[in-house]
Amino acid sequence: MNAPRIAVLGAGPAGCAVALGLQRLGYRVWVISEWRRFAAVEGVSARVLEGLRQVGLHQALASAAPPTPRRVRWSGVDQLLNDERLLDRPLFDAALRRDLADAGVELLQGRIRQLGQQGEQQRIVLEDGRSLLADFLVEARGRQAPLGEGRLRGPETLSLLSSWQAEPGRAGSAVESLADGWSWMAALADGRCYWQITLDAAAAELPPRDELPAYCAARRQASALVQALFGDSANAAAPVHARSSTAILPRQVVGPGWIRVGDAAMAVDPLSGNGVFQSLSSALQAPAVINTLLQHPERTQLACRFHQQRIEHLFMRFARTGRDFYTAEPRWADAAFWRARRGWPDAQPLHVDADIARLQVASMPVLNDGLIDEAEVVLTADQPLGIWHIDGVALAPIVRSLQAGRLEAALAALAPASRRTVQGWLLQQGYRP
Repeated sequence: MNAPRIAVLGAGPAGCAVALGLQRLGYRVWVISEWRRFAAVEGVSARVLEGLRQVGLHQALASAAPPTPRRVRWSGVDQLLNDERLLDRPLFDAALRRDLADAGVELLQGRIRQLGQQGEQQRIVLEDGRSLLADFLVEARGRQAPLGEGRLRGPETLSLLSSWQAEPGRAGSAVESLADGWSWMAALADGRCYWQITLDAAAAELPPRDELPAYCAARRQASALVQALFGDSANAAAPVHARSSTAILPRQVVGPGWIRVGDAAMAVDPLSGNGVFQSLSSALQAPAVINTLLQHPERTQLACRFHQQRIEHLFMRFARTGRDFYTAEPRWADAAFWRARRGWPDAQPLHVDADIARLQVASMPVLNDGLIDEAEVVLTADQPLGIWHIDGVALAPIVRSLQAGRLEAALAALAPASRRTVQGWLLQQGYRP
């Protein structure tokens, strides 16, 4: 019997990571995608590059530019903070497709016109009339993916992206806070320039669409940071692409026969985290979830719970990260843009102090050898979904021994290296012998 056919809608980093993971598990995979409709550049960190390496996206990894300095002007302070790698998205997207080809994953070029159910299969109709049937559907079309009923939305946010060609020079990037929003900018070594301003969709007083290029040019002319990075080339009007940057979490991100990953599963505020890192974070677990849904239907509820909980947890973590960045800029705290974002999504701190008294043992879904299983894990103040193992040692028996007053015997049974690792973890949780 042939392996199930899985259709991945979208060839961004999330879709490609899921496709490669599924193929390694023995599934037949289609990736269906159209090309991005506008040029863009993104800045990524070293952890993104490591994520690309881990999932086997080597061509995409090689497309990243060398590290460039990142200048930050926030809260009235101007400083250089770390380096970042600039990703030229057209080159990056082409490299992702080469990674698929190298792995033997079939890529179908086309725009999706209709999705529907046909018996127990998913029916996909492309704009050119082709009709395909798949046993499982992975929605990875980012913010373009249709949303169902019910969702959590952050403050309505709009980003305006301008790009133009200047003389080749030194690459670099910068971010600055503004009275009514913030802007991110990058110059590539070949002279291509990108500038994006992010505003409150309701409060921004924007001109008609045909006047946006002149409006953005005037905003750039008013910024000393823009002038320092781009020079006079930033002063001319350039084409503008408008897009939503609102943080959105769909009510349901997985079900029998389908799953959402990447921005289609959780679209976050661009200030709260790098888009590629967020996409990879939500996609790495998906092959195991899909494998469980197809091979062990009796675990459907467990697998869906695993993916749903982790997507919601990631979304809230990114949302609180963005909230804390906005809170760190006090100069315009009462302005509409900043006021709406300083208190969203809640007042819960991003990190909770460790408390040994709050350790709990609970049965939770876990990732186990390419499948979602159930096991006893340890819930901590900062890890509410639980920790199963550390250095290969199951933590639940250790915590049970601690709570029963038999910790020394449990530690004595471990190899010396593992014992030191577990002791270090207990100390981090607030344990004081």
